Amino acid sequence: MGMILAVCISEKKGEQKHPVPEIELRCRHGIVGDAHAGDWHRQISLLADESVDRMRASGLALQPGAFAENILTRGLDLKALPVGTRLRVGPTLLEVTQIGKECHSDCAIRQQAGTCVMPTDGVFAVVVEEGTVRAGDPIEVEEAK
Repeated sequence: MGMILAVCISEKKGEQKHPVPEIELRCRHGIVGDAHAGDWHRQISLLADESVDRMRASGLALQPGAFAENILTRGLDLKALPVGTRLRVGPTLLEVTQIGKECHSDCAIRQQAGTCVMPTDGVFAVVVEEGTVRAGDPIEVEEAK
């Protein structure tokens, strides 16, 4: 079982995500108030803090939201999960829809470090069961679809 370290949103596309006390997840929408919400396959982005640690080792000071992740986790190997895996995230249920995402060519982290973890380690999901999620909530693999 893992844990949520931070939940993050951005109100406008193109802005870095920032931590908030809680996020409200809705089916066929994603996160209420997040600029990337919508009825599509990448409603929620998750990233393991262990992946961020690899980037921190290169000398970068990285805060939650630096990789545009909505949910920063600890203690769960997210990138090893197959598409279709269901995750119990606090009181909500998410279904993994995509692993990895190409960085934008102007990605600030890629410009600084020459690499980025999102293409290999970022996980995307849709909301299956709604609810409110906070830092400190547990996250665990529930089932594969």
